[in-house]
Amino acid sequence: MTPRPMTPQALFVTGTDTGVGKTRVAAALCRAFAARGRRVAAMKPVASGCTATPEGLRNEDALALLAAMNVRADYSTVNPYAFEPAIAPHIAALEAGVDIDFAVLDRAYERLQMQSEVLIVEGAGGWLAPLDGARGFADLAAHWQMDVVLVVGMRLGCLNHALLTAESIERRGLRLRGWVANSIDPLFERLQENISTLHKRILAPCLGFFSFEPQADPQTLAEALALNALAAAAELS
Repeated sequence: MTPRPMTPQALFVTGTDTGVGKTRVAAALCRAFAARGRRVAAMKPVASGCTATPEGLRNEDALALLAAMNVRADYSTVNPYAFEPAIAPHIAALEAGVDIDFAVLDRAYERLQMQSEVLIVEGAGGWLAPLDGARGFADLAAHWQMDVVLVVGMRLGCLNHALLTAESIERRGLRLRGWVANSIDPLFERLQENISTLHKRILAPCLGFFSFEPQADPQTLAEALALNALAAAAELS
């Protein structure tokens, strides 16, 4: 039997909290790799806060990933579990009477993996956000043995959140490949001092800084990412 080719890049994008720009970074990663001629797929395994459409429930984050990737895939493969209420996914699943089955997620992941050279998976909420009564997104990243990219929402409290998340990633035996500083509070004081502290305390490289520009052009964000630093981190580990 011919062995299935492994994906050279498989990155799980997590964040210090909800609303810190995970989709912004995940989509930018897709576009940046695609600009280098790579076949790129993306996945939002579980999403809440979806909108009812004639085609079914659709999530804004998942649609942004679908638009950024250059591999063709059905929406249901990119986002296997979609829930309407904008609440924690495990609560939304419970209220919908749905059990989140890792086997279903595995099949979608494998379909995308077979088509791509780079696979970007975006979590929901923060690193330890639950998926059910026992498992969370961190367990999913560990299940797939993915390297992790951390999005740090630059606001008061981000240092603690970022360092705790980095420590938890390492405790699970996963590799933090890099982090992105995303400005989400235009009034945040001492922004550069906080970024400098993260540089000193997180061993993984900073892959970029996104300024507070809610309407920023997606391609501009992609160009702001340091993919060379991401590659160097892989070679050093």
